[in-house]
Amino acid sequence: MTAKNQRLVLALLAVAAIAGAALLALSALQDQAAFFYAPSDVRKSGLPLGRAVRLGGMVEAGSVTRAADGVRVDFVVTDGRATTPVRFAGIVPDLFREGSGVVAEGSFQPDGSFVATNLLAKHDEKYMPPEVAGKMHETKTLDQNAK
Repeated sequence: MTAKNQRLVLALLAVAAIAGAALLALSALQDQAAFFYAPSDVRKSGLPLGRAVRLGGMVEAGSVTRAADGVRVDFVVTDGRATTPVRFAGIVPDLFREGSGVVAEGSFQPDGSFVATNLLAKHDEKYMPPEVAGKMHETKTLDQNAK
């Protein structure tokens, strides 16, 4: 076999190895991917049963109920057009409250409810960390004093 043929075979093996690694990585990521849905998306396209998804929206006012065991929380997520009941067993984040944004990770049940395994509370768009707010206040005070 000539040197040119050896290089060609080596290059083809390298391409095949890279393609195989990419396919393995994609198949592993496909099992771990969590798709994001809003309640109105679920109403439009149906329930994605049997796979991990994320449900996002606002916690509906007056919908949060806590079980007597202190662990289970039931609430309703809304996007303004549709609602989805959610059940979560665990410790809720500090920012979790009625009227705030939430992303729940879990799965849909055949009855249309959502069982969350993890909750992520979201700040509203006006949120600013206290450190930044303090520095902005100092800057405004300095600017006003300089005038």
